[in-house]
Amino acid sequence: MPVRRPLTALALTAGLAALAGSVALGGRGLLVRQAAHARELIGKPLGEDALVADRTWKKKQGRRVELLVLGDSIAAGLGADRPRDTLGARLARTLAKRTGRAVRLRTAAVVGSETSALPAQVAGLPPAYRPDLAVVVVGGNDVTHRVPVAESVAHLAACVEALQELGAHVVVGTCPDLGMLRPLRQPLRGLASRASRQLAAAQARAVDPLGATVVSLSDAVGHHFVREPDLMFSLDRFHPSSVGYKRTAQALVPHLVEAVDRRAGQLSFATTS
Repeated sequence: MPVRRPLTALALTAGLAALAGSVALGGRGLLVRQAAHARELIGKPLGEDALVADRTWKKKQGRRVELLVLGDSIAAGLGADRPRDTLGARLARTLAKRTGRAVRLRTAAVVGSETSALPAQVAGLPPAYRPDLAVVVVGGNDVTHRVPVAESVAHLAACVEALQELGAHVVVGTCPDLGMLRPLRQPLRGLASRASRQLAAAQARAVDPLGATVVSLSDAVGHHFVREPDLMFSLDRFHPSSVGYKRTAQALVPHLVEAVDRRAGQLSFATTS
C-alpha cells in the first residue's frame, strides 16, 4: 500500500526545486529559503485527520443516491470547521436538495494521499457497495512528491475505470493550482503553479475519453482563492476553509445533478420500453 506523505511546505519545496532542473545552485538555495519561510507560516494547526461526515441526507426523499468521494485532503475535507462543511457533506446535502433524492455519503479519501493510493481506496470499499456517483479530487501530493505525470494519470485512469465497473458515474476535480498558496513567494509560487497546471491538464486528457466528467478546479474556483485568501483558506493557509469547500462544491454539484437526472431518464425509459 502506498505510504501516506502529508502535503507540507517542506515536501512542496523539495519537489518543485527538483522540477526546476536548470535552476542554478543559488536559485535552488532561494527556493529552499522560501520553503522554510512558508513552512513557518503554515505549521500544522489542523493535524492530519479530517472530520468524519458520512451520513444519509434527506433520508425520507425518493430513491437513495450513493455518493462516494475519493482522493486526498481536499476530498476528505481537511480544514472544514464542522462535518457538514466538508466537501463530501456539502456535495451530498446540496445534491439531495436539488434532486429531491436521499443521498448517502461515503468518504474513502485519506489526508496525504497521492494518486497511487486510489486503488487501495477503491479496494477498501465493502464488497457489496455500488456507488451511483463518485467524485475524485487528487493531485497536489503528486506534485509535491515529484511523482511522474504519466505514472500519476495512469493510476487515475485505472481508478476511473474501476469505479465505472462498479456502476458509478465519475466526476474528477483536477489538481488545484498550487500557485494560489499565499505563503509561497516567487519564484517558488510560479513553479508550483506550472507543475500543478501541467498535471491538471494531463488528468483531463487521461479521463475525458473514458467518459468521466472533468472539472477544472483551478478555472472554476481558483479566482475566489486568489481574491479572498483570508476567507477561502483555513487556519494553515494551505487547505480550504468551510467557505472554500462551499465554493468548490458549487463547482461540482451541477455535474452530479446532471448525472442523477440522466440516470433517472434512462431508468424511466427502460421501465416504459
